[in-house]
Amino acid sequence: MTSAPANLLAVRDLLLTYLNVDKNTVRSQDLEPAEVGIVGDPNHKGGYHCGSDRVVPNDYSVVESTRDSSGLTLDASALDVGLFTVASGGSTHNLFSFSVWCVAQCVAGAADTRDIREIIYSPDGSTVRRWDRLGKRTTGDSSHLFHTHFSFFRDSTKAGRDQTPLFRRYLIAIGLLEDEMSTEAENQIANLYSGFFYGGSSMGRTVDPDGAGPRPASNSLVAKIDYLMLRMDALAAQLTALSNKDFTDEQQIVTGVLAGLPPEKIAEAIPPQIARDVADELSRRLTA
Repeated sequence: MTSAPANLLAVRDLLLTYLNVDKNTVRSQDLEPAEVGIVGDPNHKGGYHCGSDRVVPNDYSVVESTRDSSGLTLDASALDVGLFTVASGGSTHNLFSFSVWCVAQCVAGAADTRDIREIIYSPDGSTVRRWDRLGKRTTGDSSHLFHTHFSFFRDSTKAGRDQTPLFRRYLIAIGLLEDEMSTEAENQIANLYSGFFYGGSSMGRTVDPDGAGPRPASNSLVAKIDYLMLRMDALAAQLTALSNKDFTDEQQIVTGVLAGLPPEKIAEAIPPQIARDVADELSRRLTA
């Protein structure tokens, strides 16, 4: 017989935990257990509230998507949420604002809505609308003025996929639930912090961050940045010293050029007056 799957029961429990404020009294403003349904009543035939034993021929909840036909089991794959009103974060929230928020998340393509096939809801308590991921329907009957219907693709129910993230985000958004970081995320941040400041077995080679300074060698990211800056400062100093040095030896260049020329070429290159002056000077030196 059709049964309520564990993943949708988890959504039901989450909503009742935070939206059924007074659990000892039935109140119109609270979301009561009887107002959050998964399996249709015995007279309900066809649709996502039914499992394989209660679907009908050409049931839209089976034939319109391979995600449904391939995921059909005895599990129902829908959730109804009834009327509620709750004050939180300086505002009042109710079924209608909740439904509009959920539809907006679907329209925006939020990752935690990808298993939702449709939402039948009222944005104001007077009109019924239907958001359908497959674009096949746009409305629903008047009972949805008082409750919102969520259909989930049956393959996600068959896989037992967690459907609480969307509803948890809603409770966080209205201030009823704190945004708790997962243990895995906390560990990842701790590992990043440790590697950044202290290093570790996965951080590669160890460096001396300050040369002859007092800091110990380390393979932390901070040590490697300091080591890199130290080396860059040293390189900059060397480049500055080189830029201030004159590498040109004019006398050596002249000597080298003259050594490669025969006497007649040197004589041809000297202007006549300078040649006479040079000859006179050479004669004077030879007779001295």
